[in-house]
Amino acid sequence: MLVADEEQVRHARRVVRGLRRHYPIAECALDYDSSFQLLVAVILSAQCTDARVNLVTPALFRRYPTADKLARCRQATLERIIHSTGFFRNKAKNLIACAKKLVEKHGGEPPRTMEEMLELPGVARKTANVVLGTAY
Repeated sequence: MLVADEEQVRHARRVVRGLRRHYPIAECALDYDSSFQLLVAVILSAQCTDARVNLVTPALFRRYPTADKLARCRQATLERIIHSTGFFRNKAKNLIACAKKLVEKHGGEPPRTMEEMLELPGVARKTANVVLGTAY
């Protein structure tokens, strides 16, 4: 069993304080009200800034607040809304397909496992990690 003396404990506490000061708790910069909206925002954030995504999502989420509503939208309509995020055709296609799969297989909500997240169109490991780590 390892026993630390008082000097080692003080040193460890100083190190931890310094780490906390230099590496504060990171928060997600995307604006969202549900795990579904977070997933949509993270998909949109690929090759785009969070600030730009936050300019687009209020109108998007007003019109399509749920997976069910997004699954039924026209791709051309979605493309117009998300155009400024770049790669809008691919993102629109993936978002609609993702929303359909969420409705069909997951009750309209993002799944809670990496394996199931990676089965969603437009979702790779980075997106899955952000959603799982932030929403759940």
